[in-house]
Amino acid sequence: MTFNEKACLIDEQGMQRTIQRLAHEILEWNRGVEKLAIIGIQTRGVYLAERIAALIENLEDVKPEMGRLDITFYRDDFRARLKQPELRGTHIHFELEGMHVVLVDDVLHTGRTIRAALDAVMDIGRPEFVRLAVLVDRGHRQLPIRADFVGRNLPTAPGEEVQVHMRESDASDAVYLMELAEEDDDVEA
Repeated sequence: MTFNEKACLIDEQGMQRTIQRLAHEILEWNRGVEKLAIIGIQTRGVYLAERIAALIENLEDVKPEMGRLDITFYRDDFRARLKQPELRGTHIHFELEGMHVVLVDDVLHTGRTIRAALDAVMDIGRPEFVRLAVLVDRGHRQLPIRADFVGRNLPTAPGEEVQVHMRESDASDAVYLMELAEEDDDVEA
Protein backbone atom coordinates (compact mmCIF):
# COMPACT_ATOMS: atom_id res chain seq x y z
CA MET A 1 0.00 0.00 0.00
CA THR A 2 1.16 3.48 -0.80
CA PHE A 3 0.12 6.54 1.18
CA ASN A 4 0.35 10.21 0.24
CA GLU A 5 0.61 13.09 2.69
CA LYS A 6 -2.76 14.76 3.16
CA ALA A 7 -1.90 17.23 5.94
CA CYS A 8 0.62 18.06 8.65
CA LEU A 9 -1.45 17.82 11.83
CA ILE A 10 1.22 18.67 14.41
CA ASP A 11 4.44 20.53 13.64
CA GLU A 12 7.66 20.49 15.68
CA GLN A 13 6.58 23.23 18.11
CA GLY A 14 3.14 21.68 18.53
CA MET A 15 4.75 18.34 19.27
CA GLN A 16 7.01 19.87 21.94
CA ARG A 17 4.02 21.54 23.61
CA THR A 18 2.01 18.31 23.46
CA ILE A 19 4.79 16.23 25.02
CA GLN A 20 5.26 18.85 27.76
CA ARG A 21 1.55 18.72 28.54
CA LEU A 22 1.64 14.91 28.72
CA ALA A 23 4.57 15.08 31.17
CA HIS A 24 2.69 17.57 33.38
CA GLU A 25 -0.50 15.47 33.31
CA ILE A 26 1.43 12.33 34.29
CA LEU A 27 3.13 14.16 37.18
CA GLU A 28 -0.19 15.56 38.36
CA TRP A 29 -1.87 12.14 38.25
CA ASN A 30 1.02 10.49 40.12
CA ARG A 31 1.49 13.45 42.51
CA GLY A 32 5.23 13.53 41.78
CA VAL A 33 7.71 10.83 40.82
CA GLU A 34 7.36 8.38 43.70
CA LYS A 35 6.89 4.83 42.33
CA LEU A 36 6.59 6.27 38.79
CA ALA A 37 7.83 4.17 35.87
CA ILE A 38 7.65 5.34 32.27
CA ILE A 39 7.76 2.44 29.78
CA GLY A 40 7.90 3.10 26.05
CA ILE A 41 6.60 0.60 23.51
CA GLN A 42 9.19 -0.02 20.78
CA THR A 43 9.97 2.03 18.68
CA ARG A 44 8.51 5.54 18.64
CA GLY A 45 6.84 4.98 22.00
CA VAL A 46 10.34 4.62 23.46
CA TYR A 47 11.45 7.96 22.00
CA LEU A 48 8.32 9.61 23.35
CA ALA A 49 8.79 7.98 26.77
CA GLU A 50 12.41 9.16 26.94
CA ARG A 51 11.34 12.73 26.23
CA ILE A 52 8.57 12.57 28.84
CA ALA A 53 10.97 11.12 31.44
CA ALA A 54 13.54 13.86 30.69
CA LEU A 55 10.89 16.59 31.12
CA ILE A 56 9.76 15.05 34.41
CA GLU A 57 13.37 14.93 35.59
CA ASN A 58 13.79 18.63 34.71
CA LEU A 59 10.65 19.52 36.65
CA GLU A 60 11.21 17.33 39.73
CA ASP A 61 15.01 16.92 39.86
CA VAL A 62 14.41 13.16 40.08
CA LYS A 63 14.43 10.83 37.10
CA PRO A 64 11.53 8.38 37.01
CA GLU A 65 12.27 4.74 36.26
CA MET A 66 12.47 4.28 32.51
CA GLY A 67 11.99 1.12 30.44
CA ARG A 68 11.59 -0.14 26.87
CA LEU A 69 9.08 -2.80 25.91
CA ASP A 70 9.21 -5.05 22.83
CA ILE A 71 5.81 -6.65 22.23
CA THR A 72 6.68 -8.57 19.05
CA PHE A 73 5.95 -12.04 20.45
CA TYR A 74 2.81 -10.84 22.28
CA ARG A 75 1.03 -9.59 19.17
CA ASP A 76 -2.06 -11.56 18.15
CA ASP A 77 -1.03 -11.31 14.49
CA PHE A 78 2.51 -12.64 15.08
CA ARG A 79 1.89 -15.96 13.30
CA ALA A 80 0.04 -14.30 10.41
CA ARG A 81 3.05 -12.18 9.46
CA LEU A 82 5.09 -13.52 6.59
CA LYS A 83 8.41 -11.76 7.19
CA GLN A 84 10.86 -12.37 10.00
CA PRO A 85 10.03 -10.08 12.94
CA GLU A 86 12.56 -7.44 13.94
CA LEU A 87 13.24 -7.71 17.66
CA ARG A 88 14.27 -4.54 19.47
CA GLY A 89 14.43 -5.92 22.99
CA THR A 90 12.75 -5.27 26.28
CA HIS A 91 14.84 -3.34 28.79
CA ILE A 92 13.18 -2.98 32.18
CA HIS A 93 15.88 -3.00 34.84
CA PHE A 94 13.72 -2.33 37.89
CA GLU A 95 11.02 -4.18 39.82
CA LEU A 96 7.52 -3.55 38.55
CA GLU A 97 5.89 -4.76 41.76
CA GLY A 98 3.93 -1.86 43.30
CA MET A 99 5.00 0.65 40.64
CA HIS A 100 2.80 3.21 38.91
CA VAL A 101 3.52 2.33 35.28
CA VAL A 102 2.73 4.63 32.39
CA LEU A 103 2.89 2.79 29.07
CA VAL A 104 3.75 5.20 26.26
CA ASP A 105 3.04 4.78 22.55
CA ASP A 106 2.88 7.15 19.62
CA VAL A 107 -0.53 6.23 18.12
CA LEU A 108 -3.53 4.45 19.63
CA HIS A 109 -5.65 2.86 16.94
CA THR A 110 -7.27 -0.58 17.34
CA GLY A 111 -5.97 -1.26 20.87
CA ARG A 112 -4.20 -4.49 19.89
CA THR A 113 -0.70 -3.11 20.51
CA ILE A 114 -1.71 -2.01 24.00
CA ARG A 115 -3.31 -5.39 24.77
CA ALA A 116 -0.01 -7.03 23.80
CA ALA A 117 1.92 -4.51 25.93
CA LEU A 118 -0.25 -5.24 28.97
CA ASP A 119 0.39 -8.97 28.56
CA ALA A 120 4.14 -8.34 28.33
CA VAL A 121 4.16 -6.10 31.42
CA MET A 122 2.20 -8.63 33.47
CA ASP A 123 4.67 -11.35 32.51
CA ILE A 124 7.45 -9.20 33.98
CA GLY A 125 5.75 -8.14 37.21
CA ARG A 126 2.62 -6.80 38.84
CA PRO A 127 2.48 -3.01 39.00
CA GLU A 128 0.05 -1.25 41.32
CA PHE A 129 -1.31 0.80 38.40
CA VAL A 130 -0.91 0.78 34.63
CA ARG A 131 -1.91 3.87 32.70
CA LEU A 132 -1.58 4.68 29.01
CA ALA A 133 -0.15 7.82 27.41
CA VAL A 134 -0.31 8.34 23.65
CA LEU A 135 0.67 11.20 21.41
CA VAL A 136 -2.27 10.57 19.06
CA ASP A 137 -5.57 8.73 19.52
CA ARG A 138 -7.04 8.11 16.08
CA GLY A 139 -10.06 6.06 17.14
CA HIS A 140 -11.32 2.86 15.47
CA ARG A 141 -10.91 0.64 18.54
CA GLN A 142 -11.32 -3.11 18.20
CA LEU A 143 -10.75 -3.72 21.91
CA PRO A 144 -12.11 -1.87 24.98
CA ILE A 145 -8.92 0.14 25.58
CA ARG A 146 -8.62 3.87 26.14
CA ALA A 147 -5.73 6.19 26.86
CA ASP A 148 -5.48 8.03 30.17
CA PHE A 149 -3.21 10.75 28.75
CA VAL A 150 -3.81 11.84 25.15
CA GLY A 151 -1.78 14.41 23.26
CA ARG A 152 -4.33 14.85 20.48
CA ASN A 153 -7.52 13.10 19.38
CA LEU A 154 -7.36 12.85 15.59
CA PRO A 155 -10.27 10.82 14.23
CA THR A 156 -9.48 9.28 10.87
CA ALA A 157 -11.55 8.00 7.98
CA PRO A 158 -11.15 4.65 6.23
CA GLY A 159 -8.11 4.82 3.95
CA GLU A 160 -6.33 7.32 6.19
CA GLU A 161 -3.32 6.72 8.40
CA VAL A 162 -1.50 8.77 11.01
CA GLN A 163 2.29 8.85 10.75
CA VAL A 164 4.40 10.16 13.61
CA HIS A 165 7.87 11.38 12.72
CA MET A 166 10.38 11.79 15.53
CA ARG A 167 13.86 13.23 15.12
CA GLU A 168 15.43 10.14 16.72
CA SER A 169 14.39 8.02 13.72
CA ASP A 170 13.00 10.38 11.08
CA ALA A 171 15.21 13.51 11.39
CA SER A 172 12.19 15.72 12.23
CA ASP A 173 9.25 15.99 14.62
CA ALA A 174 5.78 16.07 13.09
CA VAL A 175 2.50 14.19 12.82
CA TYR A 176 1.04 13.67 9.36
CA LEU A 177 -2.33 12.53 8.10
CA MET A 178 -1.76 10.22 5.16
CA GLU A 179 -4.30 8.94 2.65
CA LEU A 180 -4.23 5.79 0.59
CA ALA A 181 -2.89 6.57 -2.88
CA GLU A 182 -5.30 5.93 -5.72
CA GLU A 183 -4.31 3.22 -8.16
CA ASP A 184 -3.58 4.39 -11.70
CA ASP A 185 -6.21 2.68 -13.89
CA ASP A 186 -4.61 3.87 -17.14
CA VAL A 187 -2.15 1.10 -17.82
CA GLU A 188 -0.72 1.18 -21.35
CA ALA A 189 -0.54 -2.14 -23.19
